[in-house]
Order: sequence, then structure tokens, then C-alpha cells
Amino acid sequence: MNQQKVQNPETQVAKTPQMNDRDFINDLLATEKYMTASYSTALNEASNEKLYDDLLSIFTETQNMQRELYDLMFREGWYKLESADQQKLQQAYQQFKGYESQFPYGSSLQ
Repeated sequence: MNQQKVQNPETQVAKTPQMNDRDFINDLLATEKYMTASYSTALNEASNEKLYDDLLSIFTETQNMQRELYDLMFREGWYKLESADQQKLQQAYQQFKGYESQFPYGSSLQ
């Protein structure tokens, strides 16, 4: 299958045993992704309202940082995406559209 790559021109970094900018940012991005998932779990389980509010604030900051790191990596050409195949998108839409009748309160799908 011929998937079209979506990416910016790659900023070159030195290929050495030492970590370079790409390595450091990639490590930070992975850490932020892990932290947002962990904070999300904590939010789901927080029973104290003040604790929930504090966690939500930290979660939001962490999520925003994760997005900024992703944007930076994409701008530098260090994060590549593949364009979606229109036929596969349509098949997935039809599959999940079929689940509509199982929703307890009707459908919000258009």
C-alpha cells in the first residue's frame, strides 16, 4: 500500500552516541504522554474536590506541554504521520455508525 507521508523537512542533528536535541525532545514527549495518561487516571479516581481541581490544573499544564513538544517535533520534521486512506476511513465510519442503535440515549452521530 502506498501511504503518503505527512511531515516537514527534517532538521538534521548529529548522529553520535550522545543524546542530541531530537533525542532529548523525544524523551520529553514520551514522558509528557506518560504523565498525562497517569494524571487522567488520577482524575478519574479523585474523590476530594480540591484534590481533583489541583490534579486537573496539573493535567492541563502537562497536556499543553505535550502538545507543544509534539508541535515542535512535527515542525522540525522529527515526527512523521501517514495520511489516512479514504476507503479505510469510510469503512471505519460505517462500522461504528452501525453501533448507533446500541447507544442508550440515541445518537449524536450525523
